Amino acid sequence: MHNKKIQKVGVILRPFTPEIKDDYLKLEATFKNYGVEVFCEKNSANMIGLDGVDFIDLGKTCDALVTLGGDGTLISTVRKSFDFDIPILGIHAGNLGFLADLALDEVDNFVQKITLGEYKLDERAILEATVIKNGKEVKMYAFNDIVLTRTRVSNMIHIETLIDSKPFNTYYGDGVIVSTPTGSTAYNLSAGGPVMFPMTNVFALTPICPHSLTQRPVVLPGKFPIEMKTSEERALIIIDGQDMHELGLGESVQIKLARKTVKLIHKEEYNYFDVLKEKLGWGE
Repeated sequence: MHNKKIQKVGVILRPFTPEIKDDYLKLEATFKNYGVEVFCEKNSANMIGLDGVDFIDLGKTCDALVTLGGDGTLISTVRKSFDFDIPILGIHAGNLGFLADLALDEVDNFVQKITLGEYKLDERAILEATVIKNGKEVKMYAFNDIVLTRTRVSNMIHIETLIDSKPFNTYYGDGVIVSTPTGSTAYNLSAGGPVMFPMTNVFALTPICPHSLTQRPVVLPGKFPIEMKTSEERALIIIDGQDMHELGLGESVQIKLARKTVKLIHKEEYNYFDVLKEKLGWGE
């Protein structure tokens, strides 16, 4: 299949790892070798002693963003670039990731293909959370998960959940994970939630250490908005394990799949089940 030919890329590096510089220079040389212009994001460039370009400018002018690091680097880049609607290629510096699944030694072969538009674009669902604070809407996006949890270790939390405005469940325990299919292999998996195929339009609600053993993970269609509120105490909203917001008493958060999707660039022969088996050690 022929996609847009990629001629200009912006590179984002894993933060706080200046030793990644050699890998970056190799990557840059490979892209340039195939006539692709390379711009390094400002903070990444400063970390390795080079000049860089503001993230916003990369989002506006590049054909694709490339992350060099792990899944965490790719996830934070997805959230920051969401408004630009720009595809992202994840290259892992270190271990294979669920998302950053291209190794440095595969890059040469693949870069030639992306300049010809020969690559696969995966469209993945992202969660949109809206909280009303002081009469103003605050919107947040999560690529993996949104976790509602207690503010203090000693307290259990009650989370009332409505689906499509109808009361659904009250979770009583350590909290609830709302997970995208992409995030299903992260915190959701360790809390006993289901693995969901990443290109599906659903999300899961998975209780964290529920007080009652009858509480089970539920998978819902993406078109249902859910609303969550705590009746007796404040809660923390944690976005992709990276950003934290407080949910005050009487405030509620509405969560649904966003209208837009995230586009990830993969090799044409990319197979999610191969990555799953490799990462989880299935079938060994």
